[in-house]
Amino acid sequence: MKPKQISLETIHGQPSWQISSRDVEAWVTQQGGHLGPITFDRRRRKIQPFSIAPWAEEKLPSGQPQILQVLRGDFFCLPFGGNGTAFRGEKHPVHGETANEAWEFESMETVAGKTTLRLSLETKIRPGRVEKEISLAQGQSVVYCRHTISGMSGPINPGHHAMLKFPEAPGSGQISTSAFTYGEVFPGQFEDPAGYGYSSLKPGAEFRTLRAVPLACGGNTDLSHYPARRGFEDLVMIVNDLDVPFAWTAVAFPKERYVWFSLKNPRVLRETIFWISNGGRHYPPWNGRHTAVMGLEDVTSYFHHGLAESANKNPLSTKGIPTCHVADPKRPLVVPYIMGAVPTPAGFDRVTAIEAMSREEAVQIHSASGKKVKVGVSTEFLMVP
Repeated sequence: MKPKQISLETIHGQPSWQISSRDVEAWVTQQGGHLGPITFDRRRRKIQPFSIAPWAEEKLPSGQPQILQVLRGDFFCLPFGGNGTAFRGEKHPVHGETANEAWEFESMETVAGKTTLRLSLETKIRPGRVEKEISLAQGQSVVYCRHTISGMSGPINPGHHAMLKFPEAPGSGQISTSAFTYGEVFPGQFEDPAGYGYSSLKPGAEFRTLRAVPLACGGNTDLSHYPARRGFEDLVMIVNDLDVPFAWTAVAFPKERYVWFSLKNPRVLRETIFWISNGGRHYPPWNGRHTAVMGLEDVTSYFHHGLAESANKNPLSTKGIPTCHVADPKRPLVVPYIMGAVPTPAGFDRVTAIEAMSREEAVQIHSASGKKVKVGVSTEFLMVP
């Protein structure tokens, strides 16, 4: 029996499925499976932290990848990155078929207070199957994402590609992460001035804190406050510490009085990439108008190069840092991920810790000012066999 279909609605130019609870409303595009827009705390504050490309309802010039037409919220990448180099005869599109091709509806059901939308994609370039589950739990202002990869063999580098739109005021958002063991600016030319793209950070520079990252022109800049460095596009990556029950990234917005956060299993998604997009691309369709956006992208990958560079020997893998997984057709790879956004009290600033609360299905988010926020969320979701 075929599953009961739910209707598609066109949201910001894309046919999309809706999933909702009392606390969260989310849309998932049919093309590329992009998750956005999302409204958190929908009964009160109606927090909408994610970016939607300013050209979403425009017709792009022919030849542009499908992902650019849809670009919004968060999407699952397999393989993550540009994929400009073929790997063993496989030539993947930017961020893979999972971020570009049409997903199939499987089901929508509510069980024990949790509503789950299930979609699937049969991949062709690397034959296999990817199942997408987006779940919302009553009483929680979070989104649970799970992707299950089956039937594939060989190296693969998965990732999530969450993109936040910051208020344009300089430094409106304060960014922090759980402990990391290594940080590096992309070791190459991220943007080329000859092609109307501009970057500000020193290529290949290593750093230990987001607050002091070397600039190409000399000196350091602070990546923990954004927007900043208007007119530039930059990319950095950190390697998460494994000595934690889960890794996290958080952005506090003190004036707007809310915090966005993501939780992951660092043994599944090993690194976090910061794509800092503040008007530094002056070629179509960007045209200098993609501003105050930051991609906070949890991956197992060698920067944004793609599968070939991540699967082959690279400077990170030689340090013993994994940049890919090896898919086994007999054992599916499960990638769990959680995102949320909740109101914060006056005075709540940069997040210093996110800790699971004992005997409760919740976390406590601590700020540098001493203010705290309790958030209902099941961190057990992040555990995989």
